[in-house]
Amino acid sequence: MQKEKFRYSDEHFADLQMLRYRLNDFEKLSIKQKKLVYYLSEATLWGRDITFDQFGKYNLRIRKMLEVLFVEYSGNRECEEFKSLVTYLKRLWFSNGIYHHYGCEKFDPEFSESYLRKVILEIEPSHLPLSENQSVKDFCDELCPVIFDKDILSKRVNQTDGVDIVATSACNYYSGVTQNEAEQFYAEKKKVCTQQPPSYGLNSRLVKEHGVIEEQVWKENGLYGSTISKIVYWLEKAKGVAENKKQESVISLLIKYYKSGNLSDFDKYSIESVNSLEGDIDFINGFIEVYGDPLGLKGSWEGIVEIKDIEATQRTKTISNNAQWFEDHSPVDPKFRKPRVKGVSANVVSAAMLGGDEYPSTAIGINLPNADWIRAQYGSKSVTISNLTYAYNKAAKGSGFKEEFVIDNETIQLIDKYGDICDELHTDLHECLGHGSGQLLSGVDPDALKAYGNTIEEARADLFGLYYIADDKLVELGLVPDKEAYKSNYYTYIMNGLMTQLTRIKPGHIIEEAHMRNRSLIAHWCLEKGKDENVIEMLQKNGKTYIAINDYHKLRTLFAELLAEIQRIKSTGDYETARFIVETYAVKVDAQLHTEILERYKKLNLAPYKGFINPVMTPVIDDEGNITDVAIDYTETYEHQMLRYSKNYSVM
Repeated sequence: MQKEKFRYSDEHFADLQMLRYRLNDFEKLSIKQKKLVYYLSEATLWGRDITFDQFGKYNLRIRKMLEVLFVEYSGNRECEEFKSLVTYLKRLWFSNGIYHHYGCEKFDPEFSESYLRKVILEIEPSHLPLSENQSVKDFCDELCPVIFDKDILSKRVNQTDGVDIVATSACNYYSGVTQNEAEQFYAEKKKVCTQQPPSYGLNSRLVKEHGVIEEQVWKENGLYGSTISKIVYWLEKAKGVAENKKQESVISLLIKYYKSGNLSDFDKYSIESVNSLEGDIDFINGFIEVYGDPLGLKGSWEGIVEIKDIEATQRTKTISNNAQWFEDHSPVDPKFRKPRVKGVSANVVSAAMLGGDEYPSTAIGINLPNADWIRAQYGSKSVTISNLTYAYNKAAKGSGFKEEFVIDNETIQLIDKYGDICDELHTDLHECLGHGSGQLLSGVDPDALKAYGNTIEEARADLFGLYYIADDKLVELGLVPDKEAYKSNYYTYIMNGLMTQLTRIKPGHIIEEAHMRNRSLIAHWCLEKGKDENVIEMLQKNGKTYIAINDYHKLRTLFAELLAEIQRIKSTGDYETARFIVETYAVKVDAQLHTEILERYKKLNLAPYKGFINPVMTPVIDDEGNITDVAIDYTETYEHQMLRYSKNYSVM
């Protein structure tokens, strides 16, 4: 029988496409390693409900209600409103809540409130997530305004300048406090410890009750405790099959942190993780990235299990082994460079399981830890996730995207020849060196840039990669084939920043997501600063707008100039300049260009956002109850996976 061909592309709905990824070389792992991957994967899947709750206080109840309707409703399931309800549920699953995973705006349901109420009334009340002594009518009265009223909890993360971004954000990190109160609360904490400050606020909700502001800490005997206890259970199992003592120590410290909720324990775990370099299996599990908090303090829960790609890791090792050279030759002011780069490590990995804020939509490169003082004293650890990048590339082949938006065949051929190589390399440079480069001046608060910190940090890392991908050193190191390769990355980056990323923005909206703001900032700044020499040109051809890069060498000089300024802003904590440069270059959208781009993109019938369906891991158990193997299945549907996760990994 012929083996079925692996399908990378799967279901397409709304503005989303689901993809699949392979666990490369999983069968070559020892049974002990397979058990480690399985246990870590279970710990990864158990955090899902935490992320839902963090992204909005009503998310879990709305999800549970819609899942009951999806499974149990016996009425007309072929009518347009029920189909729209199903699409809404699929989008909610994808975004871990009722807000778009990228734009943060609340979904617009394409079914009516009266229809939803009618369907709910046909369901057995005991199956609905009613509050204690709550009637079905009161349940509908509570949740329907959240779903249908555009003025109630309208945005998960609001970054609009000049408003109280805490009070106007629907994320569930704050309750009853204003932006000023939250900033003052953490400013007072920072006065206590200035040399090696914990990541204040990272693992807590800040609430105001009876006039008193306090933190509700996420830990085993605190907030999210029942779920965290499940994560700890599987981490304990993983510790028992760790590949080495260092890895065992890392897991032990993470368990200690989950039990205590003490951020100093998290710092110890982070330091040990940076120093844990041996073994083929690694993971991320915890409250990590702060993009979902308007103040950039509180970490959303996420998890990834990784298997090292031995062959591809040679590329990232070459980069990390030369980290000091890159730092010394950076175009930034020498006082903002690290005099001695410490502990930079980088691996190419295959994802084995995705969870929380990394599922279904996920990063393709990660650099941790985020604490600046740990980076400075102990270094950082980076990964580039090769099997996800490969899946994206397979899905993009033959889409017609380049033919529609790239200016000419010569540039298309350049991108076809070098694009995959340079895109992966730029990710490596961004994660491995960019985030780990530079230093804060003594006494500068790591959170001094406030709401603009994430955008500035991503711009800094991107610019580092853009500057160095054109350097002769990369040819010398064998990382790029020749001196022309970098041009493919420059073109696609500028085209994306000026035009094609607008496919992800709704008409009339501004740019708010930090990575999108970063790309817009860089592209628009270079467009303006290079205007006199016509470095970048936006021109009309057959009635369509295209990007022309007329001087690639000069563009690299502009990248260097902007990198120097962005690093100065970061190193000195220059909030006012950060605010000016972001609001000037990163936020605004040209309405006429936006309309054109959306119309051209629509004709391609593509989804601007993509996410992944996880493989299913099933332990093979012998008569004595021992795991003898772990079977991998790639055929589970998106709907079945989401319903299974809601049933098997939920205690909240």
